[in-house]
Amino acid sequence: MTQTPSNAYIIEINDRAAGIVTRDERGFRFFSCERLFDGLEGRQFRSAREVERAARAVFSERRRRANSPNFAN
Repeated sequence: MTQTPSNAYIIEINDRAAGIVTRDERGFRFFSCERLFDGLEGRQFRSAREVERAARAVFSERRRRANSPNFAN
């Protein structure tokens, strides 16, 4: 049996579902599952790995800001 690659992937960052990535003829598109990752919503990427890196960067930036002494609630 020939295996075909999946057309959808769940991106998890620190046990949180960041979103779903779907493959189309132009690349990979991200759909956010959590408000934190809404800035990536609908963006086109070259690979699922690129989406994961972008989501990790968003998460890391948020965590860095939250731990900053200048962070205003």
